Amino acid sequence: MIKKHFWLFRTNIYICTKLNRYNMFWTLELASHLEDAPWPATKDELIDYGIRSGAPIEVIENLQELEDEGDLYEGLEDIWPDYPSQEDFFFNEDEY
Repeated sequence: MIKKHFWLFRTNIYICTKLNRYNMFWTLELASHLEDAPWPATKDELIDYGIRSGAPIEVIENLQELEDEGDLYEGLEDIWPDYPSQEDFFFNEDEY
């Protein structure tokens, strides 16, 4: 079961997801530290990247909670299935 929490602070939207089967808690801010990771990557490669890039300890702890079957993760969507895509935000880019 996945629990989602949405908060609106000023003009920023914070989306958090806690996966019950794992003890992971992701926010857009935490996930942003992995956007430039060398995808595809294994769990160990992502942990190494997070440490070298200075990601917060919460990111490293979340990565350590991933199942380690030697599989490659193709992107953030493989780690956080509810990671919002560009289409999830309701604004018209042409207006800005």
